[in-house]
Amino acid sequence: MNQIRRRLPLLSLLLASTLLAANAQQTPIQIHADLTDAPRKLFHADVDIPVHPGPLDLITPEWIPGAHGPDGPVHDITGIRFEVDGKTIPWHRDPVNTYEYHVDIPAGATTLHAHLDNIYSRATRTAATLEWEHLMLYPAHIPVREIAIQPTVTVPAHWGIGTSLKPITPYDPQHPAGGTIKYAPTTVEMLEDSPIMTGLYFHEYALAPGITPQHYMDVIGPTADSIVASPETIGQMSRLITESFAMYGPPHYTSYHFLILLQGAHGGGGLEHHESSDNTMQRDFFTGYKPSVGMAGLLPHEFTHSWNGKYRRPDGLSTPDYATPMQDNLLWVYEGLTDYLGNLMGERIGMVSADQYKQDIALTAAEMDATSGRAWRSIEDTTFDSAMPRNGGGRGSNAWSSWKRGTDYYPEGDLFWLNVDTTIRKLTNNKKSLRDFLQIFLQKGGNGVPRVEPYSLDEITADLNHVVKNDWAAFIQTRLYDVQPHVNTEGIEQAGYRLEYTPDLTPGMARELTENPSLVPWFSIGLDLGEDGTISDVGVGSIADKAGFAPGQKITAINGRVFDLDLFTETLKASKGKSTPIQLLVQDEDTLTPVTFTYSDGLRYPHLTRIPNTPDLLTEILAPSTPATKP
Repeated sequence: MNQIRRRLPLLSLLLASTLLAANAQQTPIQIHADLTDAPRKLFHADVDIPVHPGPLDLITPEWIPGAHGPDGPVHDITGIRFEVDGKTIPWHRDPVNTYEYHVDIPAGATTLHAHLDNIYSRATRTAATLEWEHLMLYPAHIPVREIAIQPTVTVPAHWGIGTSLKPITPYDPQHPAGGTIKYAPTTVEMLEDSPIMTGLYFHEYALAPGITPQHYMDVIGPTADSIVASPETIGQMSRLITESFAMYGPPHYTSYHFLILLQGAHGGGGLEHHESSDNTMQRDFFTGYKPSVGMAGLLPHEFTHSWNGKYRRPDGLSTPDYATPMQDNLLWVYEGLTDYLGNLMGERIGMVSADQYKQDIALTAAEMDATSGRAWRSIEDTTFDSAMPRNGGGRGSNAWSSWKRGTDYYPEGDLFWLNVDTTIRKLTNNKKSLRDFLQIFLQKGGNGVPRVEPYSLDEITADLNHVVKNDWAAFIQTRLYDVQPHVNTEGIEQAGYRLEYTPDLTPGMARELTENPSLVPWFSIGLDLGEDGTISDVGVGSIADKAGFAPGQKITAINGRVFDLDLFTETLKASKGKSTPIQLLVQDEDTLTPVTFTYSDGLRYPHLTRIPNTPDLLTEILAPSTPATKP
């Protein structure tokens, strides 16, 4: 007979006991998250807070870890009510910090009961994800690591639950029944980092058997068939764990859960946490989807963050609470290094091929080189949240976005850390690599339970110098903090390759064009446009810029024929070596204007070519460190 699996491991009990002992001076806040209304896009919470009589300031999170900005969902919190001994008491919002609430606790009261609701667009009829900032309420002006809290969660009947929280009531992930689960006490800091993913179609897969601590993949999808992971996928995810341990050293968690929601045709990204990651992937991720390098690197990226970002964190992002503004200037380490490693791991575990990876590096370098904003703005300057487009920015996201630049520290970080890796190899005759730096940088303070170990720019340069002596401070200054009109290809070249452009469509670019056909005119004349001819972006200084094109215009005709993106591509291709003007008809609001320009370079597809008689370091970098793991 099947026995109910009770997750009460000794380590979980010890951790709970440690947290309670550390917070013995206070009774934990009790928070009950009710997600049974998730199909209607509503969450509810009842919060019982230990109090003393007198004024009390309460707060919800504003500066969200991993979001690097003031993204707290205060605008979606509604239905707020405060009670003492069953009687409603008044409250008012702080006029400056609108995330803060003020109440007066009457004499004799020891517990304040709060109720709040949240309008949550991410919930569906069969699935929901709870990031705790949507429901959490706690005393203000206290470091969040010092506030004890104990969560309870109720989900619809038959829904499974994925989370890194430790249940203290019976829960069998292989036979989810829904209902109410109580979890071990923790802190506000750790609860904020312990999301809940729940759904009707749920399956939990154990990964990397024999590896301690334990790892799980909790999958939720729109149908029962969608969540069936193949042995190949289980093997790849298990290999991710062994590859990461080999590259980064021991982890800083007690267990780890990949929370995966399969939803939509294109997925939706991920958010890192200490002991889990909240990931939204294509609904057919397990049933035939062939990922790009970016999507193959998503799960490895968020997993890598457990070491780099959650455990090791820039000192400006290591704030005591979620009201203190964060400083983002080291995101080229937090995100840039993680992006490089995540994409690398996606290839090492076999989710994409080496050829795909090389094409992606070529495309990344070409896109960054064609970013017109690099003429005035450094890579480091793109890390500042308030000075960059929200939600990523990047080419085509809004008018003249290439001139503004977006979150370029991600792709530029890929190129910079490849530069670091190959430079270490070059300076040590290939006896050391980036791995030697990671084993120092990511292991400060040893392994064990989740915590934050802040770092500074000085520490980064010191750790690099510990690996191999070099003027790393100047290396970083010139490549990241100074304005660089052209993309850094030194790492590519030291790896034995060269970025070049070819008029012939490569297999890698053919795959890219299925997702983004506007790359053809972008690399040729600096024009980003949709399949209907609407212009999204214009590269400053490009042929399109000099011809007078502007975002929002629409090309309606080419050389007297009705616009078609394939026709436009063929026209640019036919221009090779010719000086015949290309004539377009452009709609700008309610007017039609003829625009003529001359172009003779044909199509330009970026790709990498081998530099003769040089070591192929890129192939060495892509080689796995560990043997394949059987599922």
